[in-house]
Amino acid sequence: MAVQRLHMTTRFSEIATSGNLIHLAGQLADDTSQDIRSQTQQTLANIDRFLADAGSNKSQILSVTIYLKNIDEDYRAMNEIWDAWIDPQNPPARTCVEAKLYAPEVLVEMTVTAVSA
Repeated sequence: MAVQRLHMTTRFSEIATSGNLIHLAGQLADDTSQDIRSQTQQTLANIDRFLADAGSNKSQILSVTIYLKNIDEDYRAMNEIWDAWIDPQNPPARTCVEAKLYAPEVLVEMTVTAVSA
């Protein structure tokens, strides 16, 4: 099966697909000066946009890994935004962990695996 890569830089692709399988690179907020709620909303909007670019949508997400800078402080607020966004008829498998992210102002990052719609 051929691999297709979209939104590439010299370091990585935002989207990599093979067959009907879609992998999104770690997604985060465009404005990392915002609080966890805003960063989560922006991150999910980026996921929506990239899934659409790959011919899919959030109801087709298989799994998500969520990385939080501070799980004790941000888990509840992130989940409030997540719960309002996710398709309740098609919730993906999900893992949420605390992690040291690439920059101190980044509060949340999400990686996604989905299938074509």
